[in-house]
Amino acid sequence: MTKYTVNERGYYGNFGGAFIPEMLYPNVEELRQNYLSIMNDPGFQAEFRRLLKDYVGRPTPLFLAERLSEKYGTQVYLKREDLNHTGAHKVNNTLGQILLAGRLGKKKIVAETGAGQHGVATATMCALKGLECIVYMGEVDIERQAPNVARMKMLGAEVRAARSGSRTLKDATNEAMRHWINNPVDTHYIIGSVVGPHPYPDMVARFQSVISEEIRTQLKEQTGSETPDYVVACVGGGSNAAGVFYHFLDDEPVKIVAAEAAGLGVKSGKSAATTFLGKPGILHGSKSLLMQTDDGQVVEPHSVSAGLDYPGIGPLHAHLWETGRAKFMAITDEEAMQAGFELARLEGIIPAIESSHALAALAYLHADPSEKVVIGLSGRGDKDLATYMKWMG
Repeated sequence: MTKYTVNERGYYGNFGGAFIPEMLYPNVEELRQNYLSIMNDPGFQAEFRRLLKDYVGRPTPLFLAERLSEKYGTQVYLKREDLNHTGAHKVNNTLGQILLAGRLGKKKIVAETGAGQHGVATATMCALKGLECIVYMGEVDIERQAPNVARMKMLGAEVRAARSGSRTLKDATNEAMRHWINNPVDTHYIIGSVVGPHPYPDMVARFQSVISEEIRTQLKEQTGSETPDYVVACVGGGSNAAGVFYHFLDDEPVKIVAAEAAGLGVKSGKSAATTFLGKPGILHGSKSLLMQTDDGQVVEPHSVSAGLDYPGIGPLHAHLWETGRAKFMAITDEEAMQAGFELARLEGIIPAIESSHALAALAYLHADPSEKVVIGLSGRGDKDLATYMKWMG
């Protein structure tokens, strides 16, 4: 165990734990007692690795973006999670959890989704394994991520709208948790990020760690060194970032940079920059940083990207922030959108708007020409074309 891994009580430093209603205790405890032994089982690992290769399409490329590198005066490498089956990093985790649910004898799956990529990945894996699938999604996100809603339905999933609160990711998570409380015996809840009660943050981070595992190997092949100078990723709940950072956490010379959604500006009242605005509190089953009022009511977040439109971050990221291991940047909607257009025009890659936040961080790194910067390109921009077009006027 290192100072950046979860302890036996499910905490990363001061953050984590399992704050759950009594009805969920048997489910969460069953998961906690079994997840590591299942994940470490050679048969499980063999099936997981085979499907990552033959079905998901891993390893994803590590691409040296030459024109982007030239513009920013450093060596920029893109970890191409957008090239996974279903179009984002989410599938790494949903594949792992579907296999794990099968080992636990669960026949039904419930999930939440914001940008829709986790919902699509969950529906895809349920189709592959013949499991019933219900996905909760905020009404606002259903409208702005229509292509992904269509994909989920085509794959056989039932998409249920969350109509409370801001009708986005937080509210979809609330509804999915309520569903699980009412169906505890036969249903497994696939959380899509490194949030929720222990063991979810650790389990999701472990499934996503394949990203940084590959980065090390690929960087060694391309440059002779396994470690970059910077690793950069966008953070909402933070599963993509956890995967990009995971195998570099103990390499202290590697600078870790997390790009949060500042929305219309950190001080605008329309933001999702949790480390700038948040305080310790409990949301969705764990203690972490979250945006809240003085009396503890959750502040509604805002981001142009549905996947970063969340009022908290996972406990691992809160720990990285508190210890100073990671540097957090607040990227506005405008900066993210311009970075997305820039990548499209310089490299012929249209990124998800979530990924564009990480790309926008490049302007603030001031990295040297000799330095290597690896950016997690968490997903592709197909789902966001309507938003991009609206931005273009």
